[in-house]
Amino acid sequence: MSGHSQFKNIMYRKGAQDAKRAKTFAKLGREILVAAKSGSDPQSNPRLRSALAAARTVNMPSDNINRIMKKAAGGEELESYEDVRFEGFGPGGVAVIVEALTDNRNRTVPEMRSIFSKFGGNLGEIGSVNFMFEHIGIVVLSKEDLFIESLFEKAVDAGADNLEENEGEFVITTSVGLFGQVRDYMTEQVKTPLSSEIVWRPINTIDCDFETTKTLFRMVDVLEDNDDVQKVFTNFSCSDEVQHKIDEEFNKD
Repeated sequence: MSGHSQFKNIMYRKGAQDAKRAKTFAKLGREILVAAKSGSDPQSNPRLRSALAAARTVNMPSDNINRIMKKAAGGEELESYEDVRFEGFGPGGVAVIVEALTDNRNRTVPEMRSIFSKFGGNLGEIGSVNFMFEHIGIVVLSKEDLFIESLFEKAVDAGADNLEENEGEFVITTSVGLFGQVRDYMTEQVKTPLSSEIVWRPINTIDCDFETTKTLFRMVDVLEDNDDVQKVFTNFSCSDEVQHKIDEEFNKD
């Protein structure tokens, strides 16, 4: 590949990354706006506290956050958003849960149905796949300067359900109801988490081959690119060999 082509490729990737970053900020901004409508004080508004914590995790500029908070507090007519969850199956029978915020359900529903259908899946009813997942809070801390014994005691004090040890990090799981309490306690008593969010974690996973995994990745990309979609969860897994081939495919040219 020529130096000029390499430069063009780097610039293309940077542009794609910048666009993705901007879309992430826009989605977080929408969540902050919706949360702030219920009260602008994060201490008494758990949803707003969670949204602001998520924004800080991805280094969303303070100016952006302040502008959204002022808009929410300004008394002006704001867009009316509602939380919507979609459930269905993707390629290979993989279960998919999509969380969205929409100001027009009549637009979002057919868009979701179209995306599922395009990639060989089908949109189901609410409850069609969520029993395959645990709805839990997760707080992730860096292992640096932490010992599992003392951290376990802190997690118990905070009200967490479990503490898991992964490479380079500790993962604390909690019920949805106690998620904010546990996250805040760990932040104040231990350190700022690497990430913290409420997720749908699969109880069991479906092992997928290369073609299925590639199609599923495309489907998730398209879903996440939709302005109304906040988060996407699946119960898929793949081997290291398949993941390596996917990475090669992504990094080609």
